[in-house]
Amino acid sequence: MNAPTPQVDFATPADAEKVLEEVAGRLRAGSVAPYLGPGLLALSQPDIPLAPEALAAFFATKVALPRRAKGNAWASAQHIESYKHRATVTAYMAEAFAPKVEPTAFHRHLATLPVPLIVDSWYDGAMRTALMEAARTASWGEAQGITRAGIGEDRWYRFYDAAGLESDRAAAEDWTTLLYKPHGAVAPAKNFLISDADYVEVLTEIDIQTPIPDAVKHRRTTRSFLFLGCRFNDQMLRTYARQVTKRSSGPHCAVLEPEGLSRNELKFLLETGLVPLAVPLARAVEILQG
Repeated sequence: MNAPTPQVDFATPADAEKVLEEVAGRLRAGSVAPYLGPGLLALSQPDIPLAPEALAAFFATKVALPRRAKGNAWASAQHIESYKHRATVTAYMAEAFAPKVEPTAFHRHLATLPVPLIVDSWYDGAMRTALMEAARTASWGEAQGITRAGIGEDRWYRFYDAAGLESDRAAAEDWTTLLYKPHGAVAPAKNFLISDADYVEVLTEIDIQTPIPDAVKHRRTTRSFLFLGCRFNDQMLRTYARQVTKRSSGPHCAVLEPEGLSRNELKFLLETGLVPLAVPLARAVEILQG
């Protein structure tokens, strides 16, 4: 017998917009950490994959994938790594995310604010570009998740300063804004967590938070999160959302339209207490920028 579909209460559009207006003020004050997903990039229509499924389809144009890997980015990358080489996976990822991605108006708005923490869950460099172009007086830098495959180091992440040079955790604590890319990014150094093997060790320890930089843990404790352009239709995405926001202050909100949400997504909203705001994304960012 099929389990019943979880029932999630969505606020009316008018009430959801009022919540976003309040969140916009807290965002400017630095008490909200934006958590960006690839759906936000769709507003600028870049020529890169904009979802894990689209990335899996890109891999399928490069190699013949077994049925079990089709449609699954992590399994597709693992197949390529197993039958070709890790360097091939990195080369394909670099090719997929090589096209220049123009920051959206919201990326540029964020870059003007002294936001202590920005989480960006996709592999593009739009947020970094926006920060670089903003001519900020406040300091900023980036933490990226890295693969541990073949590096011979006991490291889970690397830090990069505004110039793209590798930095360290001591410097990261002093940055006004920390951009956190938990899955890595094409810029500045082509760090990618993408294959199943990449995630095995991370998922083994993420519950005790070892793979998450201390600078992220320190900044989230007094802040809530706002999810924009994110989906939770994959266990990997749900795990990261849950663990990155762990021990933060809450309540957390997500801009999501009810149509098309999977049963697992609805269940995730109920389990985590994430407040869904049924506002079209373009309208939501317009309110946040106001």
